[in-house]
Amino acid sequence: MSTTMNHPHQQSEQKATPTTRILFVCLGNICRSPAAQAVMEQMVERRGVAQRFEIDSAGIGAWHTGQLPDHRMREHGSRRGYALTHRARQVKRTDFDRYDYIIGMDEENLHDLRRVAATQENARKIGSLAHYLRHHPGQATVPDPYYGGPRDFELALDLIEDACEGLLDELLARA
Repeated sequence: MSTTMNHPHQQSEQKATPTTRILFVCLGNICRSPAAQAVMEQMVERRGVAQRFEIDSAGIGAWHTGQLPDHRMREHGSRRGYALTHRARQVKRTDFDRYDYIIGMDEENLHDLRRVAATQENARKIGSLAHYLRHHPGQATVPDPYYGGPRDFELALDLIEDACEGLLDELLARA
């Protein structure tokens, strides 16, 4: 009688289809949304659920397409252990077909995303990252740090970490 054994790495090499797809969106895809992408990727990895998620980011505008995130956000993110290596891209109408959640950083982003959404079903996928904040009462948006200084980048990362934790907890509770 012979027994067939699976190679020990065989299972881990098979990628599970992500059950939840999240797209983070900000104005240019060089500060807040790539930071949210990096933060959420690290959170799902640390919790051992990375295979259940597909996480990406995009910008409303195409000004920075192909560029790395702003050097200041990369620097501040790196100090917290995040690698911001995403290349900027513009949000597309087809993103609404691919992603389950399209998360904007501020009211202007949300307004612009609603204009891109082709259907009511697509519009229902749009949400505010600030909605998931737990430790920053009264904070209605994740402000754009681009024209600010170091404190603005630190605040953006504080808010992003807080909100991503809230979002992830909510998504895992639904599963």
